[in-house]
Amino acid sequence: MSEPPRDAVPPRTSMAPPRVRLGQSPLEVAALGVGCWAWGDKRYWRYEEDHGPRDVVDAFDACLAAGLDFFDTAEAYGAGKGEKLVGWLARAAREKHGREVVVATKYAPVARRGGPAAIPKGLAGSLKRMGLPRIDLYQLHWADRDEVPIPATMDAFADAVDAGLVRAVGVSNFRAGEMREAHAALARRGVPLATNQVHYSLLHRAPEADGVLDACRELGVTLLAYSPLEQGLLCGTYDAERRPPPPRSEAAWFSPANVAAAQPVVAALRAMAARHGVDAAAVALAWLLAKPGVVPLAGAKTGAQATRNAKALALALGDDEIAALDQVTEPWRVAR
Repeated sequence: MSEPPRDAVPPRTSMAPPRVRLGQSPLEVAALGVGCWAWGDKRYWRYEEDHGPRDVVDAFDACLAAGLDFFDTAEAYGAGKGEKLVGWLARAAREKHGREVVVATKYAPVARRGGPAAIPKGLAGSLKRMGLPRIDLYQLHWADRDEVPIPATMDAFADAVDAGLVRAVGVSNFRAGEMREAHAALARRGVPLATNQVHYSLLHRAPEADGVLDACRELGVTLLAYSPLEQGLLCGTYDAERRPPPPRSEAAWFSPANVAAAQPVVAALRAMAARHGVDAAAVALAWLLAKPGVVPLAGAKTGAQATRNAKALALALGDDEIAALDQVTEPWRVAR
């Protein structure tokens, strides 16, 4: 790959962060994960325009320095480019510096791909792009009962575990009932459902209202929270005058009305952040970290963003602060 050389991975700059187990799987990871959608994605995240290979390397190195070791990508991110980047970085960290990371990716059940019978080929493609002998966490990117009926699909994933190609199985964007069905299908094969990756943040509290969070806790499944910073909106990066570049600016959550409605939340985050000597992003992530069974996946396009996010691990919000954030974001606690 035509990526910049990586001569050194910086040593950890702080105490090791707390670690959590993903469901009942064998995987243990840092309590804060790293979402890698922006790594290699040109269409939505403008890779090689707004940020590039050097920025991704810096972000990865900053994550390692902070003790973060869980990286989530997907075959759909950048049409496979995301997997190539994450795999290359994981291999370099291991081969050159003896640093192990946990890699997660996702299978996309697009229409007419071939149903559950196509999953082994999709898995082989991911392994080839990443240059890895096996995938730590393999997830179904979304539920599509017509293309991939859940029981047969979970059987295909369990086959991959039995073959030693996958260590743990997860799902993504599954409703509570779909997750229960997947959990039961895997249990028949003696494989635990490790995770359900869903949208969860202060501005998207649907998992609390639609039964997903309760089901995760009942079944012993870890909830992986994607977009925990609402793509920068909770960082205070955007307001009525400052908008992200297209096509992100065209997304519903960046509508003028939604951006305006979010400003009281951003103000509350900034006030708490000032008291703790961190950025608003760290407070938003600490709110999620305080919830049992939840692992946020925070995106980072640069080393500075990764370092900023990692500060959440050392931030313990008071009960009164959590209650205040709960109150100001109550309008976003609705089922979707």
